[in-house]
Amino acid sequence: MAVWAVSLMTMTARIAFQAQRAKLPIVMNKIRQGLWPATMLVLGFAPMTQAHSMPGQSVAGASTEDRGIVIDVPNDGMSLDEAVRKAEAQFRARVVRTEVQDEDGRKVYVLKLLSEDGRVITVRIDAATGRMR
Repeated sequence: MAVWAVSLMTMTARIAFQAQRAKLPIVMNKIRQGLWPATMLVLGFAPMTQAHSMPGQSVAGASTEDRGIVIDVPNDGMSLDEAVRKAEAQFRARVVRTEVQDEDGRKVYVLKLLSEDGRVITVRIDAATGRMR
């Protein structure tokens, strides 16, 4: 009798599991059909929400509340990469050494260039103005 009851319970559990297994693809398809358009809608608006949240130029006549947060980015004038490109283009030589120095509170790039004929050229570029010396 106990074997029969265990066998009956096992068979009932198998039938219930198979019934759930048969319904699962139908339910999953309905979920996918609903989630696909919602996902595409969210992904479509994502770039616009990011661009809207970024600080930019304010519109003339806008109040301070409408302008948003303005980030103050210090402008050093010229980066070291820009100074290297400028010196290489002007002297038609390759920069082999760079150094950043502080002269009277101003940042100065000291560049050593090697020309095609083997000459070493030393160039000093003011980072704030881009002026070569």
